[in-house]
Amino acid sequence: MQHIIPHLWWNTEAKEATAFYTTVFPDSRVTQVTKLSGTPSGDTDIVEFQLSGIPMMGISAGPYFALNPAISLFATFSDVASTDRAWEALSEGGQVLMPYQSYPWATKYGWVNDRFGLSWQISCTDSLGARVTITPSLLFTGSKAGKAKEAIAFYASLFPSSHVDLEVPYEEGDGDTVGFLKHARFTLHGQEFIAMDSSLPHAFQFNEAFSLLVECDTQEEMDTLSDALSFVPESEQCGWVKDKYGVSWQIAPKEMRVMMKEGTPEQLARLTEAFLSMKRFNLDALRKAYRGE
Repeated sequence: MQHIIPHLWWNTEAKEATAFYTTVFPDSRVTQVTKLSGTPSGDTDIVEFQLSGIPMMGISAGPYFALNPAISLFATFSDVASTDRAWEALSEGGQVLMPYQSYPWATKYGWVNDRFGLSWQISCTDSLGARVTITPSLLFTGSKAGKAKEAIAFYASLFPSSHVDLEVPYEEGDGDTVGFLKHARFTLHGQEFIAMDSSLPHAFQFNEAFSLLVECDTQEEMDTLSDALSFVPESEQCGWVKDKYGVSWQIAPKEMRVMMKEGTPEQLARLTEAFLSMKRFNLDALRKAYRGE
């Protein structure tokens, strides 16, 4: 079961963007839309959706954070025609970062920021069978360049069912610092990830617009993860923490999503009022607020 969910932040476009993405990828759909009122951004839409079977979430919560290529979604198709269609849809109105063409590592590949700001790496390989895969990809740049290997080991130490699957360092003539990671694949809590270093000048870093939501069963699990991941105390708010590499995480109780899905407007209002006052989530207090106690 996937316990780490890619979570995307938009100003107002969460419903529009996620509906669009479900038309691009097979086995995709919006599964739930929840509207919260009384937040600092006013009415806030939380969208749960699946892309090629992978659960994700999006939120419209104001112009506070902007998506950028520090974390992208790496989408791999098994045939050129499907890859072409995805690239055409995602690049329309977007910004191409690497041209869509043949490369030594892929039959077709391109990197683009779509018109909603989300960054995609689109690739075609014939080794997948009929599958389409979508994998979060972390790019360690600036002061964090060269930290990918260290970060992967740190993350894998925190979650069960975690392992490093592949690490390929840069070598002489590869165009970056020898020893930095050119490409890495790893699994955390059942969710696959990609990571790479880049010492080239980039005008972006990790931020809260693309966070990783971890759903926990118990207060103890939430406390343990928050203690391990939180490196910037002033960034703690409503379950959010920022780690020492700049990656943002949301540490939340699994049952909170059930409360939001099943709650009445009155229950959601009480729940929202309760969690807005929290830095880290208190599961017992959330339950009591939901029940009106």
